[in-house]
Amino acid sequence: MTSDIDDQLWSAVGDPMRRQMIDLLLVDGDGTATVLADRLPVTRQAVTKHLGVLDRAGLVHGTSIGREVRYRVDEAQLARAVAQLTVVGATWDRRMLRIKRLAESIQQAKNTKKNQPKQN
Repeated sequence: MTSDIDDQLWSAVGDPMRRQMIDLLLVDGDGTATVLADRLPVTRQAVTKHLGVLDRAGLVHGTSIGREVRYRVDEAQLARAVAQLTVVGATWDRRMLRIKRLAESIQQAKNTKKNQPKQN
């Protein structure tokens, strides 16, 4: 997959309202913009726009049924997002550990220098 797709994916899941929509769709199995709007503090039009972003990122897919579109989460794409997040989290954990060790080393050097007798 290209980084453009990854950017769309991260942009899509970066919004709290879209994450809430994904949660609702996962719990319910599927849903329409109307049903989601009834359960969220935004308009149906806003829900439709958010669903469009999620659809372009491949996180949801819509199926037309009459005048409504029923959306369902693409669990494979969601699993891909979770896997990427796990890798990113592990990378940042390693970085933070290196920073912590460096800070501890600096503090230890300061303490050692502070405890040395002064030379005249």
